[in-house]
Amino acid sequence: MEWIYSDGGRAAAGYRGDAGDCVTRAIAIATEIPYQEAYDGLNALAKNAPTYASQKRSRGSVARNGVPKPTILEYLDQRGWTWVPTMQIGSGCRVHLRADELPAGRIICRLSRHLCAVIDGVVYDTHDPTRDGRRCVYGYWHKS
Repeated sequence: MEWIYSDGGRAAAGYRGDAGDCVTRAIAIATEIPYQEAYDGLNALAKNAPTYASQKRSRGSVARNGVPKPTILEYLDQRGWTWVPTMQIGSGCRVHLRADELPAGRIICRLSRHLCAVIDGVVYDTHDPTRDGRRCVYGYWHKS
């Protein structure tokens, strides 16, 4: 699977250095919105989540350091994206991060401890997360 470096617009938004912002980056790339818009939207939505206060205190910005799963689901659901699970408990890995195992179009793949944008079989991320086609995809979001 081809991989193309993309920070999702992070540098253009004025941010420097490394961050645990794969959710923000993948959303910005796949939805074609500015990085700052995704960043601000995720933080605003997370503020209403019950766990936000403890996360903010211990890790800083949610959009920079890790977005809770319910916040990701709600953010994308509000924008018309649909979750498609590809794995269930005890089922084993059935879909890998490979172009021939994923649908065409713009999708956001959920992997172990990571999200990445895939557009027509090409991964857009700051590093190659494919593990030579062996990386398991837990599920993906696509625009309904």
